[in-house]
Amino acid sequence: MSKTIKGILIAGLMGLSVGVSALTLKADAPQTYVVKKGDTLWGISERFTSDPWQWPEIWYQNDQIKNPHLIYPGDEIGLIQVNGETRLTVTRRGDASRTYKMSPGTVKMQPTARVEPIESAIPAIPQDAIQGFLSHNRVVAVEELDNAPKVIAGADGRLIMGAGGKLYARGDFGEDVARAYGIYRKGQVYVDPETEEVLGLEATEIGVGSVSGYDGDIVTLELERTVQQVSIGDVLLPTDDREIISNYYPKPPKDSLTGQILAVDGGVSQVGQFDVVVINRGEREGLEPGSVLLIKRKGEIVYDRTAGERVRLPAERAGSLLVFLAYEKMSYGLIMRATRPLRVGDEVVGPNN
Repeated sequence: MSKTIKGILIAGLMGLSVGVSALTLKADAPQTYVVKKGDTLWGISERFTSDPWQWPEIWYQNDQIKNPHLIYPGDEIGLIQVNGETRLTVTRRGDASRTYKMSPGTVKMQPTARVEPIESAIPAIPQDAIQGFLSHNRVVAVEELDNAPKVIAGADGRLIMGAGGKLYARGDFGEDVARAYGIYRKGQVYVDPETEEVLGLEATEIGVGSVSGYDGDIVTLELERTVQQVSIGDVLLPTDDREIISNYYPKPPKDSLTGQILAVDGGVSQVGQFDVVVINRGEREGLEPGSVLLIKRKGEIVYDRTAGERVRLPAERAGSLLVFLAYEKMSYGLIMRATRPLRVGDEVVGPNN
């Protein structure tokens, strides 16, 4: 039998809310677990509960640990009883939880609050699954790409250019020419399959160039790096300075919603664990980095012999994804679990739907 527990939902990163919800611990949930390098918050939470996105709800707010979401290798996570309720708590362990003060002839060890860069905390999800995607993909309005400056020539009349080469681009650079530009190629235009609304245009970065000179509406760029050969007609956009978040705290979306998977990175139709997918819901529907959605596999179409017609069977839960990048009308998510084969067109819903 699994153990039903109640937890107070941690609001944001610091405070506690007054909302209370019921959770279910796994029957084989460990009493303690020591965090190891390579762990993720998602993976650790799955050791204790079958609903990893609800893990913040069962944390006990230890006054000595300002942010229990930041967990480091060597920390010990364990079950404790608080006012008759089972909760999770973090205990700082190992040499990293101490400071060493040295003076001539003495070595003193003094317990103290841990001071360590946030970047060393374990991530919520596997970072290598999305790092490259975050660095080279962005969503823009169609008109933004159409009106952006474009590559018109390469040095010595070259039509394709690589790192170390020189190119010329022409267009409206505004009042201030940037020091560097990303060079992008038009990708897929995403359209909502139900409303036919254009949700956004995916632009893929193929290189970065630093500005070495400009004359009127023409700039000269030195290509610092490229992942593909730059061609005539590729567009220039200011380098994307968005912060790449290292921790996406799993949580249900703020509002109920229903959407679907539009595409999977790589252009294939089948979807599996740790694949990056595009969904037709975004910030306007309350999604943000860390939002978790359940995936429902479309039911098969069968023939009802009694009624003499074809009907679609109900959709069934088949996995979950975590949103790591949200735009106004669409989002990118990472498939965290797939209990059966997934595919483009499958439905996504909030855990509380």
